[in-house]
Amino acid sequence: MARLNPDVPFLHPECELTDATFGRFVEIGRGSRVAHSHMDDYSYCERFADIANASVGKFSNIAAFVRIGATDHPMDKASQHHFHYRSGDYFDEASHDEDWFAYRKTRRARIGHDTWLGNGAQVRPEVTIGHGAVVAGGAIVTKDVAPYMIVAGIPAVPLRARFEAGVADRMIALAWWDWPHETLHNALDDFRNLPAEAFLEKYE
Repeated sequence: MARLNPDVPFLHPECELTDATFGRFVEIGRGSRVAHSHMDDYSYCERFADIANASVGKFSNIAAFVRIGATDHPMDKASQHHFHYRSGDYFDEASHDEDWFAYRKTRRARIGHDTWLGNGAQVRPEVTIGHGAVVAGGAIVTKDVAPYMIVAGIPAVPLRARFEAGVADRMIALAWWDWPHETLHNALDDFRNLPAEAFLEKYE
């Protein structure tokens, strides 16, 4: 019997979930935190991922210790410290600055379908990772990444495209990530064995 199912995400021990929603066949690795985010069908994160204020597409592969949507401190104010927006933790009769928290939730990171984020990568708020893109381990992504582009470094810069532009455009048009579960199952041998162009030629 398959370990994952369409109804309930597979949660490993010690996960921390806050205002998190999930699609079908989702897996959350040990010790991971998912806050104010949605992870769509078939996506997973490995151990100790930290995902906040993010929209994660389908079939996203998120390695261990990845951080998405790391929240900012208010550098334009007199102090960056959270005593003035988590004030209720420090002062009797003081309340948290809910406007600041609401603002941070609007600064969403967006992770496309069939993406791969390598070990320890970081994606900053308001950054979009395009469909099919790869973020190398340890990279810090501060700008949008084009579909099917491989990026690496601090800050991350493009290394090369996964496919030629025409192949990438055809793959996006095919949108296999929207196929029904049974169709994916029927095409399993071709996903395993066909190069991308041959796969497109068969299924376009």
